[in-house]
Amino acid sequence: MKFFIDTANLAEIQEAYDFGVLDGVTTNPSLMAKEGISGKNNVLKHYKAICDIVDGDVSAEVIATDYEGMIREGEELAELDEKIVVKIPMIRDGIKAIKYFSEKGIKTNCTLIFSAGQALLAAKAGATYVSPFIGRLDDTGYDGIDLIEQIRTIFDNYGFDTEILAASIRNPIHIIKCAEIGSDVMTGPLSAILALLKHPLTENGLKQFLADHAKANA
Repeated sequence: MKFFIDTANLAEIQEAYDFGVLDGVTTNPSLMAKEGISGKNNVLKHYKAICDIVDGDVSAEVIATDYEGMIREGEELAELDEKIVVKIPMIRDGIKAIKYFSEKGIKTNCTLIFSAGQALLAAKAGATYVSPFIGRLDDTGYDGIDLIEQIRTIFDNYGFDTEILAASIRNPIHIIKCAEIGSDVMTGPLSAILALLKHPLTENGLKQFLADHAKANA
């Protein structure tokens, strides 16, 4: 499973890259705003700065919600760097835009997926990735992991090349469950990735090894 980090913070992206397991980055307008990035030129420069850090795909989201606007913005984003994946919302014109970009050889990430039907439509249109939002579904009382499993079954049934990018990851349990059922990618905060390191028996075992070493070499 690929590990993407969901942020626009350059320091976090660099830290995740240096950690050695980072495969890509996802961003959105909210994450850009959180970093105080505003204005078209500044946003484009920031996307380019992210691409300069990582080796893998970088999802950059369009703001437009009409077909012509999404095409215009998407083509501009794609020209920034070959790593850019144009992030398109799951709406009627979004599906049309995904089909257009697919035929042009431009990678796409269909975002805000909350049902298997939506994922199926995006895959039919040729999306490179679909992004089901696990955490947000959990917030409604629905198990987001069940949706990942549904999509995995459908994609395997028909041999879709579209990758399942599990989004809105909140914790390491989400990551493990996604890996168990075959999600191609997960994207979440650096804290969730680093939490995979932790287990009390590992910490206690290391303390014991170091104490025994110190005693033997006193």
